[in-house]
Amino acid sequence: MGTREDLLEAAKRCLAERGYARTTVRDIVAASGTNLAAINYHFGTRDKLLQQAMLESSATAVTQILDALPANDPTDPTARLEAFWHSLITSFVENAPLWHANAESLNQALHSPELRAELAEAQGRARRGLTEAFGDGDSNVGAVLQTMIGGLLLQWLIDPDNAPSAAELTAGARAMIRA
Repeated sequence: MGTREDLLEAAKRCLAERGYARTTVRDIVAASGTNLAAINYHFGTRDKLLQQAMLESSATAVTQILDALPANDPTDPTARLEAFWHSLITSFVENAPLWHANAESLNQALHSPELRAELAEAQGRARRGLTEAFGDGDSNVGAVLQTMIGGLLLQWLIDPDNAPSAAELTAGARAMIRA
């Protein structure tokens, strides 16, 4: 890896561990093994480096969501949905730093029109992927699933011991459809 990539990886780790506001250039320099001048040379400012790190983390998160989509099995759509929830929850646990950085990026998007636009584009890709996988052309299905994913992520980040399981989410969806 080169210096630029080292800085980005260090920034992603620092975001996950410390959050945006508490990540300093010294933290990034220490984690990357580079120097302060490298941040200025490659990114201009700490904020631009952290923004790039958040964009990359968000893109990786969207890819993980889409990669968690199981193959279509028209004989048992609820089993497919449960398999998706299970894969996503497993990702929340196994890739916690990625998801922490992703959640941090959502907060920072409130203060950065550029970041907000990039995240909106990523959300659009995720919604389209979810619609293709589960919606049979109905974009409302992708929108509902994406909304559920956001809420599920926050629950897993804040209180994983009480966050719903894949089976609970699937059972809840079944109950809503029956109601």
